[in-house]
Amino acid sequence: MTTPAGAAPPQPPLHLVVMGVSGSGKSSVGQQLARALGHAFVEGDALHAPANVARMAAGTPLTDVDRTSWLAEIGRRLGQARAAGTGLVVSCSALRRSYRDGLRAACPGLQFVYLHGSGDLLRRRIQTRTGHYMPASLLDSQLATLEPPAADEAAITLDITPTTARVVAAALTQLRAGAAP
Repeated sequence: MTTPAGAAPPQPPLHLVVMGVSGSGKSSVGQQLARALGHAFVEGDALHAPANVARMAAGTPLTDVDRTSWLAEIGRRLGQARAAGTGLVVSCSALRRSYRDGLRAACPGLQFVYLHGSGDLLRRRIQTRTGHYMPASLLDSQLATLEPPAADEAAITLDITPTTARVVAAALTQLRAGAAP
């Protein structure tokens, strides 16, 4: 199959996790990235066990044990998409390197888009959103747990201060340029 003159060669399907703490915009950015790439989107928060949602809604931080089945399900879905040759974008806090390592084991070649911002900006965003179970009181525990991606991880790091559209555009530019291995 040849590519018409002047046209970009087709891009292989991507497998992305849009990560960061609560209020960073994972869902909004993830949905828009998936749409722009022509890939499916999975809202990671929707995969939490009801008991975990209840814990978080009550202001109780999750433990590594609480997150085990949730991360396994996210990894399973990413692995299925890879095996099927289809792209997938998932929103997932992926706070610790060990969580990301587990997701990469389930889906080799997985890339991360890490959204970060100041504590004040994140707190304001959480306090003004509606319809989400995660209270602002858990932000500090997430920030304490967060291990930002290291230089050897396949991650694009983006500041969330600009508009969502600009964050998505920056992610797409870096993804298309092959910024993440």
